Amino acid sequence: MAEIVIKADVRAEFGKGAARRLRRDNMIPAVMYGHGSEPIHMSLPSHVTTMALRTANALLDIEMDGHKRQLALPKAIQRNPVRDTIEHVDLIAVRRGEKVQVEVPLLVVGDVRGEGVILQDQNSIMIEVEATRIPANIEVSIDGQEVGFTVYASDLDLPEGAVFTGDPESLILSIQAPQAKDMGEIVVEEGEEGAEEADEASEE
Repeated sequence: MAEIVIKADVRAEFGKGAARRLRRDNMIPAVMYGHGSEPIHMSLPSHVTTMALRTANALLDIEMDGHKRQLALPKAIQRNPVRDTIEHVDLIAVRRGEKVQVEVPLLVVGDVRGEGVILQDQNSIMIEVEATRIPANIEVSIDGQEVGFTVYASDLDLPEGAVFTGDPESLILSIQAPQAKDMGEIVVEEGEEGAEEADEASEE
């Protein structure tokens, strides 16, 4: 995954009022944690940061005055529930070569042969991988497969050096036959129908 350079301003003002002023100036309040250092409070340019964080596990290269450049991953993103704009970001500092645990989305590719239905049990998985080698997604190919095909975690093609942190026998997806539709028809046995006709005749 490519590193995205973002120039940040270290901030000394805190609280809701300061945060609102930053947002009015098209900046996003953020805090960086990690490696036993004191948290660094900063502000990030809104447009660049929003575009960068559209990608899961975006690797940011943060430039700050008075600080050395620092690689960071988004840890938590707070969004406005109405506008869906980013209001605050927590970052975790990482180093080159350092392994991190991240959740990576799964991307199903290809077409099923026949009328099989894809049942996906997991949309993402947790892996341990070098911070600078986090994949944008992990592809799961079902091209040309038929009913009965299954994919388990152990079948996934992970990037070199990446390790799945869960149970390798976890089911990822399966291809199953489409369920027959219930037409809602009421079947009357011939004996029952004859009995009903006899009852009606006796009532007359």
